[in-house]
Amino acid sequence: MNAVLIALLVLPLLGAALTLAPVFGPDRAVADRRALRLNSVVTGAVFLVSVALAAGFDHGSPARMQATTDVSWIPALHVRFHLGVDGVSLPLIVLTALLTFLCALYSEKRLPGGEARDAAPDEHRPSGQAFVGLFLLLEVGMLATFAVLDLLLFFLAFEIVLIPMYFLIARWGSGAKTPAANRFILYTLLGSAVMLLGFLLIGSKAGTFDMQALAAAHGHGLSHTTQVIAALAIMVGLAVKAPAWPLHSWLPDAHTAAPTVGSVLLAGVLLKMGTYGLVRVLLPVVPDGTATLAPYLGAFAAVGIVYGSLACLALARPGSKGDLKRLIAYSSVGHMGFVLLGIASLTPVGVNGALFANIAHGLITGLLFFVVGALKDRYGTADLDTLSGATGAALYGRAPRIGALLAFAAVASLGLPGLAGFWGELLAMFGAFDPAAGLSRPAFVTYMVLAGLGTLLTAAYLLIVVKRVCMGDPAQPAPVDRLPDLRPYEAVSWTPLAALTLVAGLWPALLLGLSDPAVKHLLGGG
Repeated sequence: MNAVLIALLVLPLLGAALTLAPVFGPDRAVADRRALRLNSVVTGAVFLVSVALAAGFDHGSPARMQATTDVSWIPALHVRFHLGVDGVSLPLIVLTALLTFLCALYSEKRLPGGEARDAAPDEHRPSGQAFVGLFLLLEVGMLATFAVLDLLLFFLAFEIVLIPMYFLIARWGSGAKTPAANRFILYTLLGSAVMLLGFLLIGSKAGTFDMQALAAAHGHGLSHTTQVIAALAIMVGLAVKAPAWPLHSWLPDAHTAAPTVGSVLLAGVLLKMGTYGLVRVLLPVVPDGTATLAPYLGAFAAVGIVYGSLACLALARPGSKGDLKRLIAYSSVGHMGFVLLGIASLTPVGVNGALFANIAHGLITGLLFFVVGALKDRYGTADLDTLSGATGAALYGRAPRIGALLAFAAVASLGLPGLAGFWGELLAMFGAFDPAAGLSRPAFVTYMVLAGLGTLLTAAYLLIVVKRVCMGDPAQPAPVDRLPDLRPYEAVSWTPLAALTLVAGLWPALLLGLSDPAVKHLLGGG
C-alpha cells in the first residue's frame, strides 16, 4: 500500500516533467491537443490509484495511519520523508484526485481562454503544454498536503500549490486577473510565513517535526505559553487559506478572475488545505493552545457565516451588478465558517461535521463553478443582471438541463436534507451547542444561533439566484432562441459531482464511519 501512495505523487510529477520535453511535436495546435490528452490520461491514472488506495484501506481501523513510508530525509533538521493516510485524509485525497481528473477532462475540450484564445495569434496564445505542466504540479502539491506527516514537508507541499495557481489565474484567467493573482499570492505567502514560524517553534521545543510523534505526545513537553504562541501562528496561517473572516478578502477577486477549472480546484481543494491543517496539526499537537484560542476561532467563524451570507444577498439583489462567480466565492466564506465552527467546538461531533462539510463543499461548489463557467461561456458574462435580463431570461426554457443542475447545486448548497450540504452544517451546529469541557457554552450557543441565522440567509440568496437566472425576470420579454444545452464533455465532468452529492446526503455513514474513529484518536492523543 505504501507504493500506491507514493505512486499517487510520482505520476503527476512525471507528467509535469514530461511537458518540458520536446515530445509533442513542432506544430503548436497539435502539441497543445496532445498535452491536454496527456493531462486527462495522467489525472485519470492518479484517480484510479486513489480508488485503489481507498479499496485497500483497512476500513476497520481508520484511526490507524496506513500506507506509511517513513525514512530520514534531512537528518540535521530531524526532517523525515513520512507519508500516510487515515480516515481524515483519505476522503480528501480521493476528492482531490476526482476533481483534478474532471477538470482535466473539461479542459481537454475547453482550455481556459475559450474563443478569445482561439482567435489570438499563436505567439500570443497561452500554451496548452504550460497549462498542463502547471496543472499537474498543482495536483502534486494538493495531494502531498493531505499525505505528508512531517511539519516541514507539510509546509513545502502547502507552498507548492501557490505558484501553479498564481499562473493559472494570471495567465489563463479573465478580467482583473493580474491584480487578483497578486493578491492571492501575497496573502497566502504571508500566511504561510506565519505558519512556518509556528512549526519551527514546535520543532525546536519538541525536537521533532514528525506529526505522528507530536500527535502521540499530545502536547506533553510543550509549555502552555509555547502551545498558545504556536497555535496562534499556525491558526492565522491556515485561516488565510481556509478562508476565515476577516482574512478572506483575496478569495472573491481570485474566484472572479480564475478560469473555470481554477475556481473548481480553488474552492474544492485549496480551501480544504487550511481546515485540514487545523484538524491534523492544531488539535493533536498543541491541544492546550488550541483550547485557549477556540472561542476566538468560533467567534470569527460565526461572524464569517453571517457576513458571507449578507454579502451574497447584496450581490443577488436586482440592480447590484453582482457577478455570479463572486457570489459563490462569498458563499464559500459562509460555508467554510461552518467548518471552522465545528473545529472550534473541539468535540468529535463538531469536528466530524467540519470534515463532512469539507467534502460536501468541495462537491457542491465544484459543481456550481462548473455550471457558472458554462453560463459565462454561453452568455459571455456572469453578471446576474445580464443573466436574468432580456438576454438571459428563463434558463429553464433555453437550456433546461443546465438550469436543472444549477437549481440542484443551489438547493444542495443551502443544506436541503437528503443532500450532502445538510449533514456537515447540522453536526457543526450540534458541536457548538455542546462544546468541549472548558469552553463557554453560552458563547458557543450564541455562535450556533448566528450560524442558524446564516442558514436562513443562505436559503434566501440561493433561491433568489435560482429565481432570477433559471426563471428570468417576468418584466422582461422572454427570448425565443435556445442556448446550447448540456454538452457531452460537460455532462461527463459534472455528473459525478451531482451523483456524489446525492450519495453523501443519503448515506452520510460513508464518510462519518471513516472520520469518527480518526477524529477521536486525534482529540484524545491515544
